[in-house]
Amino acid sequence: MIRSLYLAACSSLIGLIFLCLAWELRLAPVQTGGSWLALKCLPLLAPLFGILNGRRYSYQWASMLILLYFTEGVVRATTEKGLSQWLAVAETVLSLVFFCAAVGYARLNRPAAS
Repeated sequence: MIRSLYLAACSSLIGLIFLCLAWELRLAPVQTGGSWLALKCLPLLAPLFGILNGRRYSYQWASMLILLYFTEGVVRATTEKGLSQWLAVAETVLSLVFFCAAVGYARLNRPAAS
């Protein structure tokens, strides 16, 4: 179970990083030719190595960070049309998968009470 939560968290975080980059640079940028919104993926790089190494603390604080991306996805999914709307839905799903996997991993990986 821990292994599947680890894999779900890693794959959804990496997928979200690539989605943010592709969305704002190529697929549906706010401005033609790309936009500075591509920098929104930088905060996702901060917990990446901790998540890949299975550090419980990284899972804990990254689960709070990911709520910003969930919120952006919900807002943009309800306000935009076309491809941007579908990309926002994908962002919402990936952030939700990461949140559930991170919380589950942190819960199952906690130290035993003495």
